[in-house]
Formats: sequence, C-alpha cells, structure tokens
Amino acid sequence: MRKVLYLIAVTTFIASCNSSKLAPVAKNALKPTIVTQPTPHDTDDPAIWINKTNPSQSLIIGTDKEAATGGLYAYDLQGKMVHKVYPMDRPNNVDIAYNLPLNGKKVDIAVVTERKKNQIRIFSLPDLKPIDNGGIAVFADSEQKDPMGIALYTNPSNGKIYAIVGRKEGASGAYLYQYELTDNKGTVAANLVRKFGNYSGKKEIEAIMVDNELGYIYYADETQGIRKYYADPAKGDKELAFFGQKDFKRDHEGIALFKTSDKEGYILISDQQANNFVVYKREGANDNVHDHKMIAKIPFSTIECDGADAVNFNFGSMFPNGIFVAMSNGMVFHYYDWRIIQKEIDQQQK
Repeated sequence: MRKVLYLIAVTTFIASCNSSKLAPVAKNALKPTIVTQPTPHDTDDPAIWINKTNPSQSLIIGTDKEAATGGLYAYDLQGKMVHKVYPMDRPNNVDIAYNLPLNGKKVDIAVVTERKKNQIRIFSLPDLKPIDNGGIAVFADSEQKDPMGIALYTNPSNGKIYAIVGRKEGASGAYLYQYELTDNKGTVAANLVRKFGNYSGKKEIEAIMVDNELGYIYYADETQGIRKYYADPAKGDKELAFFGQKDFKRDHEGIALFKTSDKEGYILISDQQANNFVVYKREGANDNVHDHKMIAKIPFSTIECDGADAVNFNFGSMFPNGIFVAMSNGMVFHYYDWRIIQKEIDQQQK
C-alpha cells in the first residue's frame, strides 16, 4: 500500500510539473519501481550503501539541502526513512566508501558537503554516527569555498581513500580539491593532496563521479560537458577527455556509473532540463578508452534531476540485477530496477 501511495503522489507531482515551468516528463518515460518518503524540504543527491552480509538491509543515503534545517537521510529498499542526521546547514552532495581504517577497525563511511559551513561531514555506516570531530574545513586557503559536489576514490592498489570536492565557484586548473582521509586517533582527518580540474567559467561544477577500478574522475562542467581525469594524484592532472558537449538540452548534472564487468559498463548523466539520462560506454569506443560517445538517451520520470547513483548487485527479487537511484523534484528519490534501464539501452543500440 505504501508503494501505491508513493506512486500516486509522484504521478500527481509529475502532472503538476507538466502544467508548470518545470521540465515536462515524457509520456514514454521510465517509471520508478519505488519512490521514497519525502524529505521536509528539497532533495539533491543520493548514494547507495551495500550491506554485503544482508543485502536486503542495504541503504540509500540522500541529502535534503535546505539551509540551517537540512539533513542527511537513510532509506531502506522500500523507500522508508530509517535514519537521519538533522539539522545540517545546506548539505549538498553525498558519497560512500568502504573499509576506511579507523581506530583499529575498518569502517564504511558516508561523506557529505555541508555547504553553508564550508566543510565536509563524515559518518559511519549504517548508523550515521559522526566520526569527524564536528566537521572538516575544505578550501581553507581560498576565498571561493561553498562546497557542493563530492565523490570518494578508493585506490585499489593501496586502499587509500580520497574525497574529491567541488564548489560553487573556483579557478580553472584548481577547481577541485582532493583530500586523503586518514585516521586521527579514532576520528577522520583530511589532508589536501592536490588541486586540479579545468572549468569553463560558464556555470558551476557540482556532479562528480569516480571509477575506482579504472581509476578515473568524471565531473560535470554544467552547460558545457563532462571532464575526465586520473583519480590517483600520482598520475598527474592532465585532462583525459571532455565529452557530451552537444548531447544535452542545457545543464549536465548527476553522474552515475553502472559496471557490467571489471572494465565495462555505462556512465549515465542527467540531462536536467529534458528529464533524460544520457548514456555513454564506460570503456570508451574505437579502441580509445577516453572516447565517450552517446549510445542512448533515456526519458525518466525524475523531475529536473540533480544527482544519481547506480550499483550492479543482487539486492533480492525487486532489484536482482542492480539498482539506479535518482533525485527528483518533489522532495523524493526514485529507485529504478536496472533491468528496465538495460532493456531501453539495448533497444536504442539495435
């Protein structure tokens, strides 16, 4: 019954959007399998935490980005709120990493940007307990702060975990800051290891995604395209690709990675004002791992989506081949069964 009520609510919201100035939802848009309970204010970005010992107890972590009274929320796979951190001062984006060494143990973490306090917050999972001594300042040496986007990189060769943080404004060549997360007597510390990232100067950089296995960072230079860099600071700051420049109506937003093997899969990017997700091959094309060409453009029921995440994992009968989660206007997150997305990709590639 709860799922039915959520779907009724989102259908009503979509209808109201189609009659307003928000981007209309296409009649053939993919429908969500689950719509979460609404947050109090304004959702922005989700991240998926896998409970590997009990997949049915996995969580979707999402932000409600209101200033002063925003929060970080955890949902179960049925879309019900089960934990929250509240209040926070405009929490923007969130990402997850596994096995951070802390006080002699390995801890799964959620890291979120708290924009109005110019800091990141770090919480253990699944309990969302703070382990950051109240917050860690970012962009401390710059007048341009306002942290927005975040992605976590785990180096597979040594297990080191890094936070890559974006902001509302910044200098081209040093727009993103990368911090190594370390244990400081049982709480997490962050050490700045590099500044990098080109910027067009046109709008902002918020959506960031990391491919741990292949070692790449992708981020959306809104209205311009997607930029690609090495995730390992030791490999340098050369821009590897700048793609998707003509595939979007306007804003390039949330970026999700769905892995189909160790080296293959899909990159899905929100075409915000068209309510589409544009799909690229993770492995590139034409024998060039940095040649990313659009292979599909899929209409979704999400309204002007800011953030998304995807995981290839068997979560049970509802999501046996993985899950795709996307923010939607209406203070909610949508869960999509990956099977319906894969079917659409396959059809568009025929």
